Amino acid sequence: MEAQSLPSLFYSNSTCSSTQSTKKIVFAKLPSSLSSSISQNLRRFSFQSKTLDSLLLLPIKRLECRSTNTVEKTDSFTNNRVRRKRLAVFVSGGGSNFRSIHEASLQGSVHGDIVLLVTNNQGCGGAEYARDKEIPIILFPKTKDRSEGLSPFDLAATLRKFEVDFILLAGYLKLIPSELIRAFPRSILNIHPSLLPAFGGKGYYGMKVHKAVIASGARYSGPSVHFVDEHYDTGRILAQKVVPVLANDTAEELAARVLHQEHKLYVEVTAALCEDRIIWREDGVPLIQSKESPNEFR
Repeated sequence: MEAQSLPSLFYSNSTCSSTQSTKKIVFAKLPSSLSSSISQNLRRFSFQSKTLDSLLLLPIKRLECRSTNTVEKTDSFTNNRVRRKRLAVFVSGGGSNFRSIHEASLQGSVHGDIVLLVTNNQGCGGAEYARDKEIPIILFPKTKDRSEGLSPFDLAATLRKFEVDFILLAGYLKLIPSELIRAFPRSILNIHPSLLPAFGGKGYYGMKVHKAVIASGARYSGPSVHFVDEHYDTGRILAQKVVPVLANDTAEELAARVLHQEHKLYVEVTAALCEDRIIWREDGVPLIQSKESPNEFR
């Protein structure tokens, strides 16, 4: 397949003076392989000045995590022999985990690049950050009141055109459609602010989780990173961090401590994901292979 240029879907801001900025529209031809609805539905968002010449859409090579019978026994991992991964992040709110992963990518601790942000809330903090960092933004899902959003089919096609390897949900509150689950098997992760399977499922998000934890009398909480299936918070658990619940904790205090651990855990897991260190046990349980000792797993 011949490389195609990025569709004319986004705006670019160019600062002309200290008090005024103008907008320059970058046009390119829409690839014929995408359905015509994409050009009608994709939202034009603003982001800092940058040409789109480098954002060429190449034929995608699907990538899945290795199984245990393909583990290479080596002394250490080096990024020189692992291709940099292309990541899409989904957010609904402030996007603090999105920011942490993006900063880790820029600093070199994550061997991957965030090439696309998907949101159901174009005015959220995560979308604002993406615009500031020149990361393209897609609005999903399409609703009766908001026709510019994408359908699940068009979203999957767009993610493929961006050559996305993995999808990271970072405070995205909508249920992921089955079309996307099938299009990206074992390639979608979510972070949840409790020790799953406790305090998970529909309706358990944000401060509601922490209030429920305290009300239950649980002595421990903490974030969980899990693979995504067709239901809320029921996919295979990949990693967790334990956070003690103190006797006089408020939901806000507990939330702050859990969020601090979320930022660390999601970066660690994303780093392992991008270095091909997620191993699937024969019974379907995912494990993280140690970078320093490849024969050890957690």
